[in-house]
Amino acid sequence: MNEPQTGGLLDRFFKLSAHKTNVRTELIAGMTTFVTMAYIIFVNPNIMADAGIDHGAAFVATCIGAALACFLMGLYANWPVGLAPGMGLNAFFTYTVVGDMGYNWEIALGAVFLSGVLFVILSFWHIREWLLNSIPSSLRFAMGAGVGLFLGIIGLKTAGIVVDSPATLITMGSFTEPSVLLAALCFLMIAVLSHRRVFGAVLISILTVTLIGWGLGLVEYHGIVSMPPSLAPTFLAMDIVGAFDVAMISVILAFLFVNMFDTAGTLMAVAHRANLIREDGYIENMSKALKADSSSSVIGSLVGCPPVTSYVESASGIAAGGRTGLTAVTVGVLFAAAVFLAPLAGMIPAYATAGALIYVAMLMMGGLSQIEWEDQTDMIPAIVTVVMMPLTFSIANGIALGFVTYTVMKVCTGQQSKISAAMYVLCAIFVAKFIFL
Repeated sequence: MNEPQTGGLLDRFFKLSAHKTNVRTELIAGMTTFVTMAYIIFVNPNIMADAGIDHGAAFVATCIGAALACFLMGLYANWPVGLAPGMGLNAFFTYTVVGDMGYNWEIALGAVFLSGVLFVILSFWHIREWLLNSIPSSLRFAMGAGVGLFLGIIGLKTAGIVVDSPATLITMGSFTEPSVLLAALCFLMIAVLSHRRVFGAVLISILTVTLIGWGLGLVEYHGIVSMPPSLAPTFLAMDIVGAFDVAMISVILAFLFVNMFDTAGTLMAVAHRANLIREDGYIENMSKALKADSSSSVIGSLVGCPPVTSYVESASGIAAGGRTGLTAVTVGVLFAAAVFLAPLAGMIPAYATAGALIYVAMLMMGGLSQIEWEDQTDMIPAIVTVVMMPLTFSIANGIALGFVTYTVMKVCTGQQSKISAAMYVLCAIFVAKFIFL
């Protein structure tokens, strides 16, 4: 009796039947998303340690900040999105604010807190939702495809399939490397199993490749359980007063803009993949998702995290069938458990998750088919958006350049009526960002 009752309760709360999913699918989707995001548990503490933060405290802060954010997204917004400290934002925190500008990490955390508060204000006043819902459909699809291409570059780079080259900027890696071959194998396994509609294809492939890596001696066993370090060094350690400095205005705005528009691209892409967009273009629970995402940055700063943001890797869980907040809650539980199971979580190699990222990237590129290719004033801005995300290694820059291109082309071809007031506002913000930040 307990299992049906539990399933019924979860069904009613998360509206599983309405989203054509079930508890088992959501749990597997959550595990899949977590596996593709788990690298942040180890990468973020290393970056934050370079800013002078205690490594152990940064590790615990990363896990707790991500877990709380996932719970908020799942329970409040009912979206299948995982959240964690943002890559890129943590590098800006450490190497720009603390390293180049010379502020201590406590003041940098204060700037993160203030940018998060501004983020929440924009979301609760519906300004952010108004801006996003005013985005033309061609740019919406372009953002989803661009995020996919960006994710693909990350996956290819992580796998070693694409490497840097002083002569051509990038070139193909060596397939004589076992890790490269295993990443390619993971991708092909996922593609074949998914085509054959094998349940949990992504997770099965990741775990299989991990086991193969262990058999080849590429994966080391580090144990299963360890007691978590103390969070005391970073808990409520932000210096808000110190962040009220004229020179910190650009830092706060940089955190705000990058977080806002990276999240915009990610949520748009995820909403499309999870079928959360109705035929009339309305995005289900977008307002709640925006509030949950923006509030997460404030929560993260309290425990010692750089801006916490929605992860595009959530698309891997959606590809595994995730459609509701139960997926996000599952991710949150796993992040919380990772505090105690860090050695086990760390056994998943990067090349295994890279294969999943490459596969998901290709799925997300499908949005290109929805672009109006006959109208160059729609097509060219869309291409700029898609191409510039991976080439500048920034979702925010791709969105900015695409929006500016769209507005300029519409104005210069006499189609001003197709430009919303929000588009003009966004373009002004983007231009100011490029000039002053």
